[in-house]
Parts: sequence; structure tokens; C-alpha cells
Amino acid sequence: VQLQASGGGLVQAGGSRRLSCAASGGIFSNYVMGWFRQAPGKEREFVALITWRGSSAYYADSVKGRFTVSRDNAKNTAYLQMNSLKPEDTAVYFCAADNTYSSGWYRHEIKYWGQGTLVTVSS
Repeated sequence: VQLQASGGGLVQAGGSRRLSCAASGGIFSNYVMGWFRQAPGKEREFVALITWRGSSAYYADSVKGRFTVSRDNAKNTAYLQMNSLKPEDTAVYFCAADNTYSSGWYRHEIKYWGQGTLVTVSS
């Protein structure tokens, strides 16, 4: 499956942004979808994931309550709604997909990765 992330840009602290991840080349509902991010000079970190039909979602503690992951299987697209953004949320955000949900997600052992989209939060 090929993944195309979009929606990054410059946003002020306290603002909102929605990222999209369009998938092609596979049966979208067969994949758990997730988001990771990598801030300048830091290691990539897990942000959120959503299971195949959207029945369950999991978040990193740093974004819980501010970010919401969702998906539209009819549109082959996953989303990351980011609210109450902080300067420390500045990063390149990557979408990812895998057929399984396992601890591998938290070790970044994911089968498919999209290119990143940069989100910059100004203070």
C-alpha cells in the first residue's frame, strides 16, 4: 500500500490543524493506520493509531486529549485532528500502516510508511 500524507503547515500555538493520509494500492480496511512524528534533533515517536474499522484508537500521553485519530474507509483516508497545538508539537508527521495491531507499533516496526508532512507551531 502507498501512503500520502498532507495537511502540514504553519500554525500558531493554541490553533488546530488536520492531517490526512490517503492510501492506495491495497484494501484500506485491512490496515491499522497510525501516525508518528519526528521533531528536529529528536528521535521519531509514536503519536496515535486507529484499528481497522475505527473501533479503537490509542494515543501517546503527550497528545492525549488534544489529538484525535480517525479514518474513513470509504475514502481510503486516515486523519489526525490536532487541537490546542503547542510549539513542542513542531515535527515532521508520518502516517503508517500495517495489517496487524501489535507491540510492534510502539517499536516502530511498521510495514508501510508514507512521506512526512511538516507541522510548525509558532509561539
